[in-house]
Amino acid sequence: MMHEREKSDPFKVAQKPANNPGQPGAEPVERREGAEGNAVEPSTHRTLSRASVSQRLDRVRQAAKAGKKERFTALLHHVSVELLKAAYSWLKRDAAPGVDQLTWKQYGQDLEANVVDLHARVHRGAYRALPSRRHYIAKADGRQRPLGIAALEDKIVQRALVEVLNAIYEEDFLGFSYGFRPGRGQHDCLDALAVGITRTKVNWVLDADIGSFFDSLSHSWLVRFVEHRIGDPRVIRLIGKWLKAGVMEDGVVKPTAAGTPQGAVASPLLANLYLHYVFDLWARRWRERHARGQVIFVRYADDIVAGFEHEAEARRFMADLRVRMEQFALTLHPEKTRLIEFGRVAAERRVRRGLGKPETFNFLGFTHICGRSQSGTYQLQRKSRRDRMRATLREIKEELRRRRHDSIPEQGRWLGQVVRGYFNYHAVPTNNKSLSAFRHHVSGLWRRALQRRSQKDRTTWARVLRLAAHYLPAPQPLHPWPAVRFAVTHPRWEPGARIAPAGICAGGAG
Repeated sequence: MMHEREKSDPFKVAQKPANNPGQPGAEPVERREGAEGNAVEPSTHRTLSRASVSQRLDRVRQAAKAGKKERFTALLHHVSVELLKAAYSWLKRDAAPGVDQLTWKQYGQDLEANVVDLHARVHRGAYRALPSRRHYIAKADGRQRPLGIAALEDKIVQRALVEVLNAIYEEDFLGFSYGFRPGRGQHDCLDALAVGITRTKVNWVLDADIGSFFDSLSHSWLVRFVEHRIGDPRVIRLIGKWLKAGVMEDGVVKPTAAGTPQGAVASPLLANLYLHYVFDLWARRWRERHARGQVIFVRYADDIVAGFEHEAEARRFMADLRVRMEQFALTLHPEKTRLIEFGRVAAERRVRRGLGKPETFNFLGFTHICGRSQSGTYQLQRKSRRDRMRATLREIKEELRRRRHDSIPEQGRWLGQVVRGYFNYHAVPTNNKSLSAFRHHVSGLWRRALQRRSQKDRTTWARVLRLAAHYLPAPQPLHPWPAVRFAVTHPRWEPGARIAPAGICAGGAG
């Protein structure tokens, strides 16, 4: 399964020309950009830059690219003192401490000695992973999301090893996988999905939700997947230590028989690795073998969206996907996994059948809607999810209560940063109404916070609007139209390209 050569997949991100342009030519190679990270502070000036780390791992990358069937039997020596220092510098400085109660700043006070000792323990097998500290954060639906906060040295070792493993797996992962990968972000994924829906014959959309994925993935299957490419037993043991370290909750350590803690540095890579074998390779093979109409796939971590031209193929894929997930200790959420009629002709078809408007689906913080442009043509519209917006407004309300007695300029500058950060993600075309509503609600919360500072306060809407005009950014699109950015990011994408038998558009969304 893992040894199949990847064909020119539709919507595959940013491809460079093949080395051999003959017919058939060599496979295109996906272009990757370096991920941004924390700036190195003066106290850590001896650490490697991301570019130099990439150069040192270039031989690993080239070997992984040249030998898709090769196993790497000696990798741990790449986890050097220099790489551990670099990994330390890439961690968040203000992150919450784990069970060791050790902060980033405290560890850096004697960084050289600490890292040298850590390196020695890792290489002689004396390193022991500590249990993660359980922490819960509120979800938009009111439930609690469990996070695992690892000890600082565990974060350092995980971050270093992830850098080494990325050099291998970035050559293996498929084009429609976007989550937590270097040079790829949520808007790249959203662009690929939008182009896939609008530029291909997508009439049905499967919004698949894997129930409690991070808590359910099988340790035994994960190790078997890792062993496809990694033959260094020391690396396998390291991963096993992190999986079996357990979690500490209320002072009690609980063993972990399955899953990987959300929030752990290595968890995103391990999750991508698991779904690469469970979903990506299988979905690509399913499309090649079974699809007669056009099919697209987009996956961001455990969030999956698939588009189909034909309803029968969509229903068959959904049934096959349920079976596939169950084979690897996963399940599709029975209520959140939906197959809906969606696309450029969905509205007309539903009108002819006497049905209402096409249903919508949520993906990466946006509700996707079958809409119309001002000229009356089909337009995929994206609006901020209402439940997520309400959750953000509740957090702003609580923080304003704590900042109630700050000066108005201090409150205004803080609210400006919050609104600007919200707009930086959500200010996409067709979302202006949601942006305006968010800014309006923030202004209302600010007014009530000012009124509660004193019983005699008579702050009017007119005054708040003047303050908002001064401190809060105006709602306007900050992101280009998906097809525009997609064409720039993937210059080799051609709307007319077709791949039999599925008939997919070439580009970046599988």
